[in-house]
Amino acid sequence: MTSLKHYLQFKDFSREEYDYLFARAKWIKDKFKRYEPYHPLFDRTLVMIFEKASTRTRLSFEAGMQQLGGSAIYLNTRDSQLGRGEPVEDAGQVISRMSDIVMIRTFEQDIVERFAANSRVPVINGLTNEYHPCQILADIFTFIEHRGSIQGKTVAWIGDSNNMCNTWLQAAEVLDFNVHVSTPPGYEVEPERAGLYGTANFEQFADPMDACRGADLVTTDVWTSMGFEAENEERMKAFADWCVDAEMMSVAHKDAVFMHCLPAHRGEEVTAEVIDGPQSVVWDEAENRLHAQKALMEYLVLGRIEN
Repeated sequence: MTSLKHYLQFKDFSREEYDYLFARAKWIKDKFKRYEPYHPLFDRTLVMIFEKASTRTRLSFEAGMQQLGGSAIYLNTRDSQLGRGEPVEDAGQVISRMSDIVMIRTFEQDIVERFAANSRVPVINGLTNEYHPCQILADIFTFIEHRGSIQGKTVAWIGDSNNMCNTWLQAAEVLDFNVHVSTPPGYEVEPERAGLYGTANFEQFADPMDACRGADLVTTDVWTSMGFEAENEERMKAFADWCVDAEMMSVAHKDAVFMHCLPAHRGEEVTAEVIDGPQSVVWDEAENRLHAQKALMEYLVLGRIEN
């Protein structure tokens, strides 16, 4: 049995651990593509707790756990005692006694932190308002597949300084690359909320064209994240000039790739020409949630495996 470890934000793991996970994800994906069964988590149970709606997170975790030989149980807070006011701490005690690993997709980061503090098994952050570490894990794995090591490279983040942006900034510190952030006025990065140690790995730009200049990866997200729907109209106006288009991609590195965690709104945060164009790797990125998370679950439950 390995010592208990959680994955609640990107900086929870070291660069060495990420090197292992990316190599492991490649090995697991290669087996999957060859239709070779691999069941290291036979008879293990993943509990997935959802307070926010999901397509890719549920599908990738549920399919991933089954492909590893285990089973996955879906819990929605509306259909469980958590939605009726049961303390998060109590839920952590009970659920972790009946499962081997837990994934939570919720609002405040504080909820996953409190749950993990009372859990006997590893807890994974499937998304919170503050961070989305599993998505960036998959994104960087995708970049490595297409372009090799991300160390020393430049990522341009265009749009809202949301949970995705925060996690990219943490990843830059851990894996030693640079992030150029361009947001509309009033939506800038808050280093403390992003959980940054310093600012050496990121730079803010008023003009998104300047942020994209020379970038190896250009990425964005919806202008209105879940939980901020009331601001939608106001955001549509504020973000109008932050749509990733062919002009922005043209000033990036000639081999730059485009990513989006999906779902996407063509004509808002990105043009159809870009997301459906030759530089876009969004479908590989979406699939890689499955493989990266399988490597993550295997590592959290079993520790390092040498094949």
